[in-house]
Amino acid sequence: MNETYARKTISFYRYFILESPTEFRDQLYKDWSGLNCFGRIYIAREGINAQMSVPESNMEAFHESLLRYQIFDRIPIKYAIVDNGKSYYKLTIKVKAKLVADGLSDDTFDVTNVGNHLEAEEFHSLVESGKHIVVDMRNHYESEIGHFKGALCPEVDTFREEMVLVKDMLTDQKDKKILLYCTGGIRCEKASAYLKHHGFKDVNQLHGGILEYARKIKQLKLESNFIGKNFVFDERLGESVNGQIISHCHQCGNPCDDHVNCANELCHLLLIQCHECAEKYEKCCSSACCTIKNTPVLEKQLYRLQANRKFGNRHIYRKSFLLAKNNTFTGCNPEKE
Repeated sequence: MNETYARKTISFYRYFILESPTEFRDQLYKDWSGLNCFGRIYIAREGINAQMSVPESNMEAFHESLLRYQIFDRIPIKYAIVDNGKSYYKLTIKVKAKLVADGLSDDTFDVTNVGNHLEAEEFHSLVESGKHIVVDMRNHYESEIGHFKGALCPEVDTFREEMVLVKDMLTDQKDKKILLYCTGGIRCEKASAYLKHHGFKDVNQLHGGILEYARKIKQLKLESNFIGKNFVFDERLGESVNGQIISHCHQCGNPCDDHVNCANELCHLLLIQCHECAEKYEKCCSSACCTIKNTPVLEKQLYRLQANRKFGNRHIYRKSFLLAKNNTFTGCNPEKE
């Protein structure tokens, strides 16, 4: 796609009871496709969560489109830390059961009874004091490449796992000051309400998330307490906050914070891979996947059928099956050769 104009990557969310999510979705698609907006937007009965790429020339018209709906009244919009204008390439708006999957029924707890919202400067000072419990409410592959100093970073793959795990890990510290953070704030919004429901007394969350923190800290010329890169769920997969690289290539162990997906379309495993290993493994997570990537189409289809028979219909055609066929599987992490 060769566009001659610049774009801005933005994100926003709000918990708000919607009576007709599908009707709302259809109207937004009409509004935003007409402005040539791209992005991934989720709508549920509990509100909206949006990550978007908007042409700079249409930004004013986009803001005007928001004014037509009560849900967007004074909604805070976050801008990308590092923006090359290539975050999204199409507009997708989906109606979902939940904005953030938590595995809980709607009446389990009140999602609007949230914790205290802390602005970036106050959160910065509290983290720097080292006196409080700082919790990263993101997945392990996000915190691996960047996190706040001294933060508790649970080894989880999903938000639904983390909510329960954090509650259990801190069950004896319900009177302590808890500082939650995530990318833009939406996961902390729900997590803070969940912790308050379970008796935690002093629950706080970073307002605007890492995105707003990075912008404000730069503006105030303070040394960031967030180290490394902020993971993002778009084509960029990450944006550096303070320039440090705190993670390592999963294949050779050298410093690296570039996430990629395995080039074997039947695997697609997310991993951290340096340029040298990308060349060595042809952008795959292992030599096993490299071999399969280069096999004829019919043989790939056979692999898929064998995987389905072995594991059922679950989407699990990943490392465990591929490497087991070559007797090289050593765990869920990419093979280290």
